[in-house]
Amino acid sequence: MMISTNRTLVFASGYSTAEQPGIQAFLFDVTTGELSANGSFTGIKAPSFLILHPNKKWLYAVSETGHSSDGVSGEVWAFQVEHEPFLIKPINHQTSRGDWPCHLQLDGSGRSLITTNYGTGSAAIYPLLVDGSLGEMTDFVQHHGKGPNEARQEGPHAHSSIFTSDHRFAIIADLGIDQLSIYEFDASAGKLLPHSTVESRPGAGPRHLAFHPNGKWFYGANEVDSTVTFYEYEGGGRLIQKQTYPTIPSDSPENIVADIHISPDGKRLYVSNRGHNSIAVFDLNEDSSLSLFSIPSCGGNLPHNFVLASNGRFTSVANQYSNEICALPVLEDKVALGTPVARVTMTGVSCIQFA
Repeated sequence: MMISTNRTLVFASGYSTAEQPGIQAFLFDVTTGELSANGSFTGIKAPSFLILHPNKKWLYAVSETGHSSDGVSGEVWAFQVEHEPFLIKPINHQTSRGDWPCHLQLDGSGRSLITTNYGTGSAAIYPLLVDGSLGEMTDFVQHHGKGPNEARQEGPHAHSSIFTSDHRFAIIADLGIDQLSIYEFDASAGKLLPHSTVESRPGAGPRHLAFHPNGKWFYGANEVDSTVTFYEYEGGGRLIQKQTYPTIPSDSPENIVADIHISPDGKRLYVSNRGHNSIAVFDLNEDSSLSLFSIPSCGGNLPHNFVLASNGRFTSVANQYSNEICALPVLEDKVALGTPVARVTMTGVSCIQFA
């Protein structure tokens, strides 16, 4: 089946059982925001996060399981994506050597993959072989420590990773110890070599990270205290913390931050609020500072992850508790995001990736 020029593939995954279609594909109309089912895969438990390889042939997903909840470590799965006819089929899977893997990141060459284990505060790296399969783990790093929030920070909770714009370093956000751990990345050996750390505000709980298109401005979404922090990347694996901004009004009910993205034109930053059920929208000023523009509704309940269309006209939100993906138009006025123009049902949806 050929995909028309105004439609693109969207992959979504979530907290499903192995008997449910935990990975689904949709066709997204970039002009209207319409979503239509295009295929699915059943047979993996809790594929809460996924990432598509740049070649669009390989798809990778975590299975967010753990010893305390499931009796086994988490896993990372590799899939082959066939387009005519459309099919998602498994290639292989590997243990994550930790509990509740929740994030995946590819290096700039597309030959290595990092997963972070939230439950046990560790990270693992795998080579991608010529057929897209996951090779044997080449490195494993374990974090240690705790934070001031006894309920959320009793130990390390590695939540996500990102590669620097110069591709030399990997930054791992650890919610449990209020720390960004910076590793020099040895691409040939697939190793993460400790380089430095940057301490977050006590009790912030850094979760997800985003680089500005200019490669110099860097932003972290802090889950526990519902803030976003701006850093400057000076190269050489050096981050300088500059400013922190709240993502919700001061009188808001209980909330935890989830995802963070920057608009394709680099002019706005978006952060999802779970509890407040909104997307905080900031203007990115020429001096790199943030100005809160608006905090519109996410269109559902518990916005886990979200994505921005490449043409900047829509955002699609994974509303986990309302079990639906909502497509919202991006607006220039103070509302910032309009009411949903499309909704599709998906159990426990938590992650969306545009192809």
